Amino acid sequence: MLNELTIENVAVIERAQVQFGAGLNVLTGETGAGKSILIDSINAILGNRTTRELVRSGAKKASVWAVFSNYPKEVRQLLEEGGYEPEEDLLLQREIGVDGKTSCRINGRPAAVGFLRELGNCLITIHGQHDSQNLLNAAKHLEILDSFAQSEPLLSNYREIYHQLRELETEIRTLSMDEGEKQRRLDLLRYQVEEIEAAELFEGEEEQLTQQRSQINNARKILESLNGAYTALQGDDSFQGGVDLLADAQEQMEEIGAFSADFASIGERLGDLYYSAQDLVQEIKYALDDFDLDPSRLEEIEERLDLLHNLKRKYGQTVGEILEFQAKAREELDTIEFSDQKLEELAAKRDVTQQKLQQYADKLSALRRDAFARFSGEIESALQFLNMPGIRLTLSYQKSPCGPSGQDDLEFLISTNPGEPPKPLAKIASGGELSRIMLAIKSVMADKDRIPTLIYDEIDAGVSGMAAGRVGQKLLETSHSGHQVICITHTPQIAACAQQHLLIEKTVTDGRTFTKLRELDTEGRVAELARIISGDKITPLALANAREMLQLGEA
Repeated sequence: MLNELTIENVAVIERAQVQFGAGLNVLTGETGAGKSILIDSINAILGNRTTRELVRSGAKKASVWAVFSNYPKEVRQLLEEGGYEPEEDLLLQREIGVDGKTSCRINGRPAAVGFLRELGNCLITIHGQHDSQNLLNAAKHLEILDSFAQSEPLLSNYREIYHQLRELETEIRTLSMDEGEKQRRLDLLRYQVEEIEAAELFEGEEEQLTQQRSQINNARKILESLNGAYTALQGDDSFQGGVDLLADAQEQMEEIGAFSADFASIGERLGDLYYSAQDLVQEIKYALDDFDLDPSRLEEIEERLDLLHNLKRKYGQTVGEILEFQAKAREELDTIEFSDQKLEELAAKRDVTQQKLQQYADKLSALRRDAFARFSGEIESALQFLNMPGIRLTLSYQKSPCGPSGQDDLEFLISTNPGEPPKPLAKIASGGELSRIMLAIKSVMADKDRIPTLIYDEIDAGVSGMAAGRVGQKLLETSHSGHQVICITHTPQIAACAQQHLLIEKTVTDGRTFTKLRELDTEGRVAELARIISGDKITPLALANAREMLQLGEA
């Protein structure tokens, strides 16, 4: 769960530190106090996208720290796979500079923002008002039902087979060309393969030809240098060469070697140099003997290099790429020439894969229908508790051709009053009803996942009175099922149910805006509930109502 959150220089928050409890945590405050900034900060620490506009005016960077404890085994496994040593507490850090650059740390060690996002997906789920609007999109209903049914293993197998079928169909379409197109493609491929084969290319040829051309163009210089090196070592009639000089030096040192081990060592080393110099003389002589570059060869080299240049322009940047192109063209040529036989094989394989895909699609459909029977019952029970009695949730189902997620085209339909036919949510549900339906779904789904912390950002929009009180009780009930719940709300009935109440408030000092977070004691909670109830003018009656509401919420 999320134990502690520290924020520095984020928007109007200069520095704020808040500790969360294990149960239901509620945050309240006036509109514009900075509750959305808190959500932005949590999103940042979860590795979600941020902008430099998050940095407080005048500051160089914004920083967010979060400490988690009792985190799930999925997080521990991710840490180990990422090379991080799991510790009792998990510290996540993120900094955003005014230049937009960001840096992340996990337990003090640098981390990629993508890896931070992987961890965040296993630590916290944030539910906002837009989630309720997502209910109006029928395409989201399949995702919700799959999550409840925990169909991921079966769906993953289905998608793997679906991908295999798509590849087979693509290959079949590629081979199923008309005869004219087939002949044109064959002619092109044969020409390309024959042109490359006729060139008789080999790896390293271009480099070898370039070197030979350079040697021919510099033949005089090469020959002069080889002769000069040979003469310097071997000598001639007018002077003694380096080899003989080394021999003389070795002989001189050998004569005095008996007087000192150092002299003897020098003599031995001079001997080594002498024999090395003799070997070098021999190698230079061989080079001179072999040096027979025909200037007429230059024209052949240039023609060969031109051929290579033309082939590179058509088929690749290097000889290796040209040969690779040739191999692929040959493979495609063979495939097309034997396409009829190949098509029969692919068609048979496609039929088998289609049958297998249909089997998995039928299993998915059965799993989803069975899951919906349980899902609708639990949702209706939760909605009845949330002061929406008589709700009936049904499933509009139509079988469609197999797609990426199966063969099921479905949508949740709802009847809000007995005797009324079920209709799409978009045509019936009000904003407050959508909020409660989404909360019912989230509470039912909470038992299906292992994400320890649930954050509700004003999910109670449009809900008031008795329904709001029931929403608070449902959130408290969710927190009792092993989840830490953090709720941002403007509703006193929900705030009264909190086990920890945090106030976010904004002040202006020396012309600058500051936002602070603090935990409220009992009297502070009474005062805050009274403010939410009555606004600026807190009356004795509002305080009495707040105190009673708090007592009922704690009951």
